[in-house]
Amino acid sequence: MLNYTRIMRDKSFLMIPGPTPVPESVLVELARHPVGHRSKEFSDIFMSCIESLKWLGKTKNSDAFIYTASGTGAMEAAISNVLSPGDKVLSLVTGVFGKRFGQIAQAFGATVEMITADPGKVIDLKILEQKLSLDKNKEIKVVTITHSETSTGAASDLEKVAKAVRSHGALLLADAVTSLGCMNIEIDNWGLDVVISGSQKGFMIPPGLSFIYVSPKAWEYYKKSKCPKFYWDFGKHKKSLDEETTPFTPNVSFVYALKKSFEMMQKEGFENIIKRHDRLKTRLRAGLKELGLKLLCEDKDASAAITAIYPPDGILVSDIRSAYKKDWDITVANGQDILKDKIFRIGHLGFVSDRDIEMTLAVTKKIFEKLT
Repeated sequence: MLNYTRIMRDKSFLMIPGPTPVPESVLVELARHPVGHRSKEFSDIFMSCIESLKWLGKTKNSDAFIYTASGTGAMEAAISNVLSPGDKVLSLVTGVFGKRFGQIAQAFGATVEMITADPGKVIDLKILEQKLSLDKNKEIKVVTITHSETSTGAASDLEKVAKAVRSHGALLLADAVTSLGCMNIEIDNWGLDVVISGSQKGFMIPPGLSFIYVSPKAWEYYKKSKCPKFYWDFGKHKKSLDEETTPFTPNVSFVYALKKSFEMMQKEGFENIIKRHDRLKTRLRAGLKELGLKLLCEDKDASAAITAIYPPDGILVSDIRSAYKKDWDITVANGQDILKDKIFRIGHLGFVSDRDIEMTLAVTKKIFEKLT
């Protein structure tokens, strides 16, 4: 087998949950000479991105903010702006990032209870409903959830979770890092209070920006929050947003790139974006099963963004990933935490097409012919 990483350059391809491939037209925007972040030119671009965020999240009621930070930064912003030390938080954990949400709450002094699903599973809705119904004194102030769990490829039914939390009265914080821009999310209709995401996933630009939506109900929590905050302070961002600017220096080049990405997304159309990701997920999963591979998640719980696969008996994940990279210059991801070296993960979100899925399946077949 030829070693493509030696004989060709600039042909590397990412099939991981993030960073994801970046369109050439977006890369061109990153190369533009930056403008002043207090200029009218930048304000116009920035505000168009804010409106596009609202379009993508299907909201007219929530404020949308852009942080120069990773998705974890937005998670910390969500926690620090709505909690006070001692508040009780219920964290729904379906993997590494669901657990991280709870850990951030603990770092800010919250009393955190975690409901943890088995790897590849989602939280049983009946268990959640029972837990909330037993909280007669409404001690649970906040519920956290990861919509599409990057570490396993399991996707919760966010609409039903939101309905259960809304009936209780707690605030719902949703990590939509690998779902926003890939899966349907209706912030207003579902009653989502705080939703966060990141640029290197469905948004098709490199890591560096995070996004956060704040509902009117979340603003009421903000007014009572006693957690320390400065860079993440919703109030500072809201005041600046009303003036069509940012409280601190943003990544100007990435905002330019984001605007171009949104132009591509809006041209494709919201419904078509969702259909494409669902189609890619369905085809990949079917093709992998045809190759005799076992998947971590059941079809009903599968994310449209990421698929986790068990290696065949006797084959190491490290050898599989090495074959993808050395023989084909394709990068796939390892498992994380307790799933490290037990699964490998293929991302199919953002700037990914049907051709990319067919290529990946063809390569996967050749890899296992070689390794078995």
